[in-house]
Amino acid sequence: MNARHVWTVAKKEFRGIGQERTIVLAILLQVFIAMFSSFLVIGLTSLYDPASMDRSGSVYAVGYAGADSPLQGILEADDTFAVYRMDLSPAVAALKERQLAAVVYVPPTPPDAVESVQVTLYTLKNDIQTAVVGVELKEDFEEYETLLRYARADRLSAAPIEVAVPAGTGGQSFFLFIYGLLIPLLLFMPAIISASLIIDFITEEYSAHTLDTLLSTPLTFTEILWGKVFAAWVLVPLQGGAWLLLLGLNGIAVHNIVEVLVHVSAASFVLILLGALAALHFRDRTNAQFIFSTGLVVVLLVALAAPANPANFIVLLAAGADVPWHWAALAVVLCGTLLLATVIDRYARLIARRAMA
Repeated sequence: MNARHVWTVAKKEFRGIGQERTIVLAILLQVFIAMFSSFLVIGLTSLYDPASMDRSGSVYAVGYAGADSPLQGILEADDTFAVYRMDLSPAVAALKERQLAAVVYVPPTPPDAVESVQVTLYTLKNDIQTAVVGVELKEDFEEYETLLRYARADRLSAAPIEVAVPAGTGGQSFFLFIYGLLIPLLLFMPAIISASLIIDFITEEYSAHTLDTLLSTPLTFTEILWGKVFAAWVLVPLQGGAWLLLLGLNGIAVHNIVEVLVHVSAASFVLILLGALAALHFRDRTNAQFIFSTGLVVVLLVALAAPANPANFIVLLAAGADVPWHWAALAVVLCGTLLLATVIDRYARLIARRAMA
């Protein structure tokens, strides 16, 4: 195989990518999102866990209606709320006019009564502030629930088991969202895009009937194939590196950048080879994309079921954890990639021989 021929095909595909507006716009959109990732992270984290939002000294007006109960004292002791004792109807009317953030109604059920105490919470539907207030109220409700449990402890026929739950640390949800979800998602997005690109690279030669023209040159079929694979693969570390750089500029520290990019590049090469195999077999873009997309779901589910998968390595490495055995796992992935590449190369040679027969 002539490396210069492979590079010639790759350059042709690079020029094609530059002329493909959809692909260019997709890449520019990713870069644009990364440039403002700090703003997006705060917004997405607030949806992932509203409690992670900084209160910034906000005080929410809450109406309290119904019977006297320890819950009123719990709410009044919470600096997050300004509690107003009101009748239920005026309180709900004030809630609809957004003069209150929520209304809590407590029935006249004694704490030690036989029946359950059903506290009713009135909030606005589909409101961001409601989501935040609901999370804050949950803590007070849980404290009230604990008081009720103590008041009814004599009904227990067995002693409950004490579970030692470690105390939470501030910013944990933010940390989990950034390193456990956002970074793997951003890094594997270019891999999935490139795997779809290789299908377009190959099938368009069949649909446009340009493959015969290419084969009339000194290029071989396998050189054409690997040139396209290289053009699709090299976009992954470039886009992944741009993501990490822009995340760093936005104040999000990513550790072990080289190791992270190596794992992403190796995993993406497997996906690209699978896309190439689907394109070579079906030669039709629609069928190849459908089969590849279906197979991709299966491959991802199987890979994520294993603890030692590239996504977990990226999370640990990006967070700065010491993972000394990740190189051994990478070697296993590379061996599998080499085997898959050999199968595809032989399949491409078989297709070329049949075409020339």
